[in-house]
Amino acid sequence: MTWNKILKRPEYSLQEPDKLAVQFVEFLKKKHSKRVLDLGCGAGRHVIYFSKQGFETYGIDTSKTGLKTKNRLKKEKLNAALVECDTKKLPYVSCYFDAVLSLYTIYHNTKQGIKQAIAETHRTLKKRGLILLIFHSKRSSKHGKGTKIEENTFIQENGPEKGILHHFVDEDEIQEFLEDFKILELQPEEYEIKEYLRSHLTVIATKE
Repeated sequence: MTWNKILKRPEYSLQEPDKLAVQFVEFLKKKHSKRVLDLGCGAGRHVIYFSKQGFETYGIDTSKTGLKTKNRLKKEKLNAALVECDTKKLPYVSCYFDAVLSLYTIYHNTKQGIKQAIAETHRTLKKRGLILLIFHSKRSSKHGKGTKIEENTFIQENGPEKGILHHFVDEDEIQEFLEDFKILELQPEEYEIKEYLRSHLTVIATKE
């Protein structure tokens, strides 16, 4: 299954922003940030939310389904620049963004792919720019399930994300990924659904 199909599912095309995005907006306003990139914007709920909040907003995704957000932007008379591309090679000049967020997206890659995406994020961020990233934790019930590609990286064989890569991390690996950043917050978020544990690690960091 591809993201073009997945993003047509109701649970992947929500309208309301994630609570972490709402909190990040308030944080960015205090920092007087203006230009924001949503790395893996999916169905576009955060592109639309950041645009409504007055930010100069950009979004990238590999899915044509997700990029149909352009229609919603036009309907709501909002402006945002959307581009179909991979997170590992961003079509922006260096030191361009005040902030980058990637919610429930960056871990859909190999370890090397995540390193490349973070390196591109670092390149395109301004000095003292901020990032908000959510990683999939090794504590998740999904860890170890599916076809193993490499250590802690698996292709899901069942469920709505069948055929999709997932890389699972712990706090030490996040420190490794973000060695060129200063980590401001690193928090776990976990909850159980019928004995199934969803576990993520949320990071806010700044480019020094």
